[in-house]
Amino acid sequence: VQVVESGGGLVQPGGSLRLSCAASGFTFSSYAMSWVRQAPGKGLEWVSAIASGGGSTSYADSVKGRFTISRDNAKNTVYLQMNSLKLEDTAVYYCNANMAIGYNYWGRGTQVTVSS
Repeated sequence: VQVVESGGGLVQPGGSLRLSCAASGFTFSSYAMSWVRQAPGKGLEWVSAIASGGGSTSYADSVKGRFTISRDNAKNTVYLQMNSLKLEDTAVYYCNANMAIGYNYWGRGTQVTVSS
């Protein structure tokens, strides 16, 4: 099983980034996918989630209206489009795949730094 995030980097406030999460080794289309982040010195914060079929999405209030989650089950990939980035969005962003107890996988994360 592999879950690999990419697309992080350094961006100025107000800028945009698109994160990708490529999965392999499990039936991607059966798993709900989430993005979770951890800011420096803080705990994990759930950011967004998308149902296995892509028909349902949800967002934390802190990112609603700025971030968009999507998935391509043909490519086993989930995305997080991040617009209007703020300093407080700086964090390591992790991708999570979840189907049921015992079927939960995490990536190693990708760093997003918002700085002027």
